[in-house]
Amino acid sequence: MNTKIRLAKYIAHAGICSRKQASRLIDEGVVTVNNRPANHIDHVDEQDTIIVNEKEIKGAADLVYFAYHKPVGIDCKLNIDDPASLIHHLPTLTRVYPIGRLDKDSRGLLILTNDGDFCNQLIHPDFHQPKHYLVTVNKPLDDAFCDKMAAGVPVDKHITLPCEVNKIASNQFSIVLKQGLNRQIRKMAHYCGYKVIDLYRSQFSDLTLSKLNLPENQYIQINKTDISKI
Repeated sequence: MNTKIRLAKYIAHAGICSRKQASRLIDEGVVTVNNRPANHIDHVDEQDTIIVNEKEIKGAADLVYFAYHKPVGIDCKLNIDDPASLIHHLPTLTRVYPIGRLDKDSRGLLILTNDGDFCNQLIHPDFHQPKHYLVTVNKPLDDAFCDKMAAGVPVDKHITLPCEVNKIASNQFSIVLKQGLNRQIRKMAHYCGYKVIDLYRSQFSDLTLSKLNLPENQYIQINKTDISKI
């Protein structure tokens, strides 16, 4: 029986990155199969020699999940040469990566895993996992702000999906998003005439930072079911 699987899926199962990120690595030419440049159509198993960034990978990794309370100033790009990179604040026993990034100026709950399939599920548009944020802006909100944000505004040639927006204080609102465009909340607020001065993610899918009682810049191992039941 042939148990070979697509290369990107094999890399994801090995805990290197998500399947989507694995496809990017193949495009970048840093993956080889049996000493030749890899192709997206390659199907492989543990009998094949797979090299990613000059390191051989073998078989499926034990799947792990972590919650991390990200402070402002940490960059979610995993760049070993950048002192501000998230990679310097992660568990060292196994390689994990974030599901859905927070930009460097934002803080709050970040989910880390080496489960590529689960990562793809959580970020796939068909599953629409809600992410809760508390946002502070530079001036008092006008009466139309929440309705305008909730209905959808132009961001990077897209109209954002309808979302839940509620005023919390004169210059603070909560927002629940089910999509993840680059710097989406900041760009939405800017379109409406406001500048975000603090952005805090309090919840990702079923997991809330408040229940974890997790100090800033600390992580804790969690179960897959703590995050989502999908």
